[in-house]
Amino acid sequence: MDRIALFRIFARVVECASFTRAADTLELPRSSVSAAVLELEQRIGARLLHRTTRKVAPTQDGAAFYERCLRLVADVEEAESLFRHAASAPSGRLKVDVPGRIGRLIIAPALPAFLDRYPQIDIELGITDRAINLIEDSTDCVVRVGALGDSGLIARPLGDLTLINVASPAYLERHGLPHTPDDLGAHWAVNYASPSTGRIAEWEWTEGGDVRAIAMRGRVTVNSAEAYIACCLAGLGLIQIPAYDVKRHLDAGELVEVMPTYRAAPMPMTLLYPHRQHLSRRLQVFADWLAGLLRQNLLAAG
Repeated sequence: MDRIALFRIFARVVECASFTRAADTLELPRSSVSAAVLELEQRIGARLLHRTTRKVAPTQDGAAFYERCLRLVADVEEAESLFRHAASAPSGRLKVDVPGRIGRLIIAPALPAFLDRYPQIDIELGITDRAINLIEDSTDCVVRVGALGDSGLIARPLGDLTLINVASPAYLERHGLPHTPDDLGAHWAVNYASPSTGRIAEWEWTEGGDVRAIAMRGRVTVNSAEAYIACCLAGLGLIQIPAYDVKRHLDAGELVEVMPTYRAAPMPMTLLYPHRQHLSRRLQVFADWLAGLLRQNLLAAG
C-alpha cells in the first residue's frame, strides 16, 4: 500500500477513535485498516496508537504524526486537483447537516437554484438540531450555531445570527410591556432546554459591553425551536430568538419585538468540515454558495 493511502487510513482511525468505525467510513475490511496502521508504525519505527478494547487514541508521537499526515495528504490532493478542477465541473455527492429552522426556512427553498447551477452535484441534506460526529456519520460538512469547542475541524465563519426579544400581542396585553431588564421580574418566559444537555438557557442581554444574564421564571419548558416559537405565539411568555426565525410573524403582527436596546449578543454561525475534505471542489462551491445565501437572508432579517 502506498504511503499516502497509509496516511489517510491512520488519520481516519485517529478521527474515529476506532478501527471498526474507520473501516466502515472507508468501506474497507477492519483487518486491512489494522494492517495498514501496523505497516505505517513499522515503516516509521514508532508506536502511533494506544489500543484498548474500548477506544483507540494516538500516542504523543502519534498525535504529532497525525498533524503532519493531514498536511501531507492536503498537499497531495491539491497537487492532484490543480488541473482537474479547471477542466471539469464540480461533481459528486455532498452529505450536509444543518440546524432545523435554517434548513427548512433558508437552505431547502434555495437548493433548486444551486442544483441548477451545478447539475453534477447531489445533496444529501440532514436537518437536525443534534450535534453529530462528522467522521463517524460520514458527513462532509455541518453548520453549527454558537461558540465552538476545540474539535480539530476546519471552521469557516458564516456570519452572526441577530437575536431579538419577542412576545405575542396577547401576552403583552395581559402582562404589560417590559422596557428594561429591571422589568423582567414581573414577566414570564418560555424556557428553552438544550436538546443535548437539558440545561435551561438564561435570559441574556448586553449592557455597556458586558454580557449579563438572569434566570427567568416560566411555566413551560421546550427543547426545540418549533415549540419555542409556538408557545410564544400562544402567549405563554417572552422568548429570545434569531431574527430570521420570526421575521414572518413580526411582519404579520403575530409577534412584537420588545426591549430592542437590550438584545443578547449575536450568535456566531460556522461551517465545519474535516481536513480530508479541505480541497473538495464540490464542497468549496457549496460553501461559497451557502455563505452568500445565509449572509443575504440573515442580514435582511437582522
